[in-house]
Order: sequence, then C-alpha cells, then structure tokens
Amino acid sequence: MTSSPTIYHYLDIGRLGRGEVVNLFLKDAGLDYKDVRYPYDNTWPEASKKLRESGLSRTGQLPSLEYGGSVITQHIPILRYLSRELGAYDGNTNWEKYLVDAVADIYIDWRSEWVVNLKGASETYKKESVPKYHELLAQYYSDVEGPYLLGDKITYADFAVYQSIDNDTRTGSIPDTLPPALTKLVEAIEARPNISAYIEETRHTKA
Repeated sequence: MTSSPTIYHYLDIGRLGRGEVVNLFLKDAGLDYKDVRYPYDNTWPEASKKLRESGLSRTGQLPSLEYGGSVITQHIPILRYLSRELGAYDGNTNWEKYLVDAVADIYIDWRSEWVVNLKGASETYKKESVPKYHELLAQYYSDVEGPYLLGDKITYADFAVYQSIDNDTRTGSIPDTLPPALTKLVEAIEARPNISAYIEETRHTKA
C-alpha cells in the first residue's frame, strides 16, 4: 500500500448526497483519511473551477478521492475501485457481482429522481417513485435471509441503498413504512460499529 495520504473531497452538506455513500464506506472500512469539505454557496462555482484546474475533478463535481497516489471520481466507480483494492465489499462469484452491480444501477436511477426533487419533492415522487423503488429493491433483498443483499456479507451497494433511504428520510420523502427487508438492512448498517459511532457523532447535524 502506498504511503500517499487518502484525501476525501466533498460538499459541506452534512449527510446528504452521493458523496456520503463514499464517506460511509470509508468509515466502515476503517480507512485513515483526511476529510476536506467545500461550502455549497456562492463560492462553489469558483471552487469547482479550481478543482478542474488542479486535476482533482475533471467534471468539477464531487466527490473526489485521492487514494494510492491517484485521483478517482464518480461515487459508484469509487466504491467499486475500493472494493477491488480491499478485496471486500463485493460479490465473490460472477453472479454475486452481477447482483451488486444491478442494485447499484437501480440506486443510480433513484438518485437521478431524488436530485430533481431535492428542493421540493413532488407528490408523484413521494407517492409513486419512492414506493416503486423500494418495492423493486425489496425483491432483491428478500431473495436471501439478509440483512444485506448477499446475506451476511456487506457490499458497496448496501451503503448506496442505505444512503437513499436515509436521504429520503431527511428530505421528508420517505413512505410511512419500509418493506421488512429494507428495514432489516437499515438496522444492520446502523449497528455496524464504525457506522454507529459516526451516526452518533453527526446526530445533531442539519442534514
């Protein structure tokens, strides 16, 4: 392992957004990293420009992770890269890897709708899109005893699904009830030692 420091760059928006998925992963894996946050206000356009110019983000968007002497971006590819690097958080067989990738793609579809509804969720999003998303996920999570997608082995997709549920909760878009399989996932994630400690640290943050 290289001695280059691991530096995580993301927006200063509390526990919201795609970058928080990477943050949860880093916490759970016990990786030592520096957390650099950028205000999401009128200074952001200039900060985004500097990120592009410095090579920390080709798109000017975050998250971005300096890891092993390289810069990696896009939150799901970051998770896949780290999973391969660590030899964990992914499926072992080709079929298991397919399941993890499939659920990650379903999450990405959810995120596209969530971003559109972030400043004020529509009734269609809350009453149709989110329940449909949960119903689809529950089919995958109900195929095994759980609590994770692959049973008792956590994967990077589990963090993404957890984050989607948490974000809808924080923005008031969550249904009154979750499918039992997803409730089991949330409870399992929040009971993991490093995640539990992090949740306690951030319990009083706005987002």
